[in-house]
Amino acid sequence: MATQEDDEDDITINRFTMLLTDDAKPSVSATVHEGAPNQQLLQKHPLRSIQSTVAIRQLPSEGLSFQLWPAATALVSLLDRRRADPPNSPLSAALDGRRRILELGSGTGIVGIVAAATLGGDVTLTDLPHVLPNLRFNADANAGVVGSAGGALSVAPLRWGHAGDVEEIGREFDLVLASDVVYHDHLYEPLLETLRLVMLGGGEGKKMVFVMAHMRRWKKESAFFKKAKKHFNVDVLHTDTPCDGSRVGVVTYRFVGKG
Repeated sequence: MATQEDDEDDITINRFTMLLTDDAKPSVSATVHEGAPNQQLLQKHPLRSIQSTVAIRQLPSEGLSFQLWPAATALVSLLDRRRADPPNSPLSAALDGRRRILELGSGTGIVGIVAAATLGGDVTLTDLPHVLPNLRFNADANAGVVGSAGGALSVAPLRWGHAGDVEEIGREFDLVLASDVVYHDHLYEPLLETLRLVMLGGGEGKKMVFVMAHMRRWKKESAFFKKAKKHFNVDVLHTDTPCDGSRVGVVTYRFVGKG
């Protein structure tokens, strides 16, 4: 997800040419259903590592959470490549052995769906309540692909910063995923609070890892990382080559709680 705002520090990005990474562009087919009450865009993403395809419905007129954004497709590509060639994947060290997965700000759900299919994981997709119907649609549409790969999907509401929502979902995860979730600065603290509640609020055991794909748009986003480093060790797992129309590429980070 992303947004367009007036900011003197903005990095110029053409969001229409940046919806897909270079790896994804040649292999994605899209169908526009213009006769539907709300315009629907159905994109099919081949997963070469499992010789299958996931189909994702976008509803562009409904808002940011109903569209695909560059960081999501970049992380999808990394997950597919990791399944095909684990020893040479930048994700392997962060993902190996982690099968109980929580996705934050799932939007269309593509990252969590592909994670379930390529990792054989049990993935909980989350977002705001009004996003859930389309999220469930996409989860149901890909249940067969995910199930045949040994994965499973569930959908739940999760408002960032709400401890009650975290308690409802639980903390029985060993991996948290997200893409393009750092955009509005007023959401930095609620997102970090949710990460603290999920990752630092449990007991002893294997440390949870947060893997986040992000494409920098504004200099102000550095404030999020500065705050995050008070509680988490943060390192870069992978940096994509910039696509056409941009001076920056998608960066995939790993966050691990301190202590």
